[in-house]
Amino acid sequence: MSEPEQSPATGRPGAGHPAEHPALAPVRFLLGHWEGAGVVGYPTIESARFGQEITFSHNGKPFLIYTSRTWLLDEEGQIGRPLAMETGFWRPQPHDELEVLLVHPTGICEIYLGQVTGTKIEMATDAVVRTSTAKEVTAGHRLYGLVGADLAYAYDMAAVGQPLQAHASAQLKRVG
Repeated sequence: MSEPEQSPATGRPGAGHPAEHPALAPVRFLLGHWEGAGVVGYPTIESARFGQEITFSHNGKPFLIYTSRTWLLDEEGQIGRPLAMETGFWRPQPHDELEVLLVHPTGICEIYLGQVTGTKIEMATDAVVRTSTAKEVTAGHRLYGLVGADLAYAYDMAAVGQPLQAHASAQLKRVG
């Protein structure tokens, strides 16, 4: 694997993209920019439609860089107020295992452990840490996978005294 060319002025990677690390092979199908819509609900909130964009990228190291942001959609599908955001790192491990670290600006940090099976990923929280001002989230379960060319996912959550149950799901199209 060759190192990307670096700018002599900054020492940072130049115009070329770094080579993909071989450890990313099991999760390569996630790479790119995805956009779409889904539904969110929970016993403590009103159900709603939302828009979402997710980006999976890499910098040549053995992990994916992940960002997600969502926003409310009105009845006509127009963009409304911002909803959740999260960012983190997806770290493939031997035997198609996966470690995922997610951080939310609301004061929640989650560590997921999961399994990659072809183009399906199933994972559950190993740990949830939160600040004193964050909402009480105690567990999560996520399922990601390709449905045709689309990325679909479902997210179950245990929070604010509620047991683990459906919270959000979406179907996203690759746009880049």
